Amino acid sequence: MPNVVFHRNGQTFHGEIKENTNLVVRAGIRQFPYPNFLYGCGMGKCGKCAALIIKGAEHLPEPNWKEKKRLGARIEAGYRLACQLWLTHDVELSQEATPLADVVAPDKGRLTP
Repeated sequence: MPNVVFHRNGQTFHGEIKENTNLVVRAGIRQFPYPNFLYGCGMGKCGKCAALIIKGAEHLPEPNWKEKKRLGARIEAGYRLACQLWLTHDVELSQEATPLADVVAPDKGRLTP
């Protein structure tokens, strides 16, 4: 079973999940051991679940069109939308204190849900 290491606000959380688990789905049904995990629509539209993948990116599928549209160049920096990922391997990820949805993108203006 995959292990997840999650960093947020200076804290680190460790947990084991079943293979082929989506973290946003788990958080939505309250079966998730990570407090303060940010998520919103669960469909790749709002960007609130954006996370920097620290380890394990090589086991993730290529970014889909929703991630490319919402994240743009941030994909190259290692960001992914957690709602679009079904985890099958160990992963370490971090969410910034400010959700991606609240960050101003120079080419698109304010990214809001």
